Amino acid sequence: MKHLKKLHVQVLVALVAAVLLGLLAPTWAIAMKPLGQAFIALLKMMLAPIVFFTLVHGLAHVKDMRKLGRLGMKSLLYFEVVSTLGMVVGLVLVNLIQPGAGLHAGNLNESAEAIKATASAGSISVIDYLLGLIPHTLVDAFAKGDIIQVLIISMLAGLAINRVAGPDSLIVKGIEEAQSVLFKMLGFIMKLAPLGAFGAMAAAVGSYGGATLLYLLKLIAVYYAASLFFVFGVLGTISWSIGLPFWTVLKVIREEVLLVLGTASGEVAFPRLLEKLKRTGCDEVVVGFVLPAGYSFNLDGTSIYMAVAIGFIAQATDTPFSIWQQIGLLAILSLTSKGGTTVAGGAFIKLAATLQSVQSLPLGGLGLLFGIDRMMATATALVNIVGNTIAVYAIARWEGAFDVDAFKRETGRSAGKCLLRAPSETAVPPCADRQLHSQNL
Repeated sequence: MKHLKKLHVQVLVALVAAVLLGLLAPTWAIAMKPLGQAFIALLKMMLAPIVFFTLVHGLAHVKDMRKLGRLGMKSLLYFEVVSTLGMVVGLVLVNLIQPGAGLHAGNLNESAEAIKATASAGSISVIDYLLGLIPHTLVDAFAKGDIIQVLIISMLAGLAINRVAGPDSLIVKGIEEAQSVLFKMLGFIMKLAPLGAFGAMAAAVGSYGGATLLYLLKLIAVYYAASLFFVFGVLGTISWSIGLPFWTVLKVIREEVLLVLGTASGEVAFPRLLEKLKRTGCDEVVVGFVLPAGYSFNLDGTSIYMAVAIGFIAQATDTPFSIWQQIGLLAILSLTSKGGTTVAGGAFIKLAATLQSVQSLPLGGLGLLFGIDRMMATATALVNIVGNTIAVYAIARWEGAFDVDAFKRETGRSAGKCLLRAPSETAVPPCADRQLHSQNL
């Protein structure tokens, strides 16, 4: 009975109940959808202020700004290399297995949903993309909840406070208090997590559970296989190279994984993931910078999804698509898979934008994917959250900003030698000027 008090157990029970309701009473299950939507909306409401206060608080304590520049360069390099590996894994598997071969859907008309998604996506321009990173006003970024825009504002504010205010400044103390208040609010919201996961999963199973088209099952299997290979092959190897047991890392984020499994949204995991990474040894500045940046630039699951989906559409519509064309498209995907939202369906919008710009594949192929997008989105969100977790640990160890004692204290496992960095870390991360405080998660 005592286990029912644990959040991940409550979420797991809710997911099982949701699946049963979806199979036995689909109509009732679909009616539960607002519960999931409300829970995700509550968490999205918290994202922008949490990113802002966490990053500003961390930057206010940084003495060596050169370390911050180095952190940014390492993060972008890591994001690009790992997400590109994800695209390669997806393209290789979809070409080897060819899940769309033989479908002959060349005359498929565009569905209303696909047309709507394509119209909302528009075409992609590098200049427009870069200009879109700059918010119109300070308030606009928070109103829209655009994480990358909030990240830019947070960095500017943090750097400014670092230069004009001392560590004992009332502004810095106010930021610390605001951060504490936000995480207390988060604690209240997280008590609704089982209810939110139940509503989202029940609606998904009730809508698509028994009606999923049989000829798309192979595509789903290929996508999940690519995702599993990437998580346990690529991310597992990275975890080993930085000296952290991969299964231990997965255990640390098991509650967040279950939430993402139920809602197909990576955003629901962000606030608690922020605290867990700090608690298990990652420096506050590293977490405050790398995690929100990763939610925009390190979308490994989205990269795999787009690579697999485009290969499938080419095969299903009998469109000639050589390996060189795919490599060229891979370069475009490295841009279009970045930025945007991490909620369910976000990858589908990015895919629509890519097809709209490239115009080498029929847009009607989007209609093949729309019905199973919810099932694909679950794997996408799961890969994204695990990928961003490993990214924070990797950058922290690479920077020598990792508290090995805190990791052992919280997980019961010792961190091994990091191949990315020769010097050994100490109990006080060098990028921070204070000890990390443990909090109940």
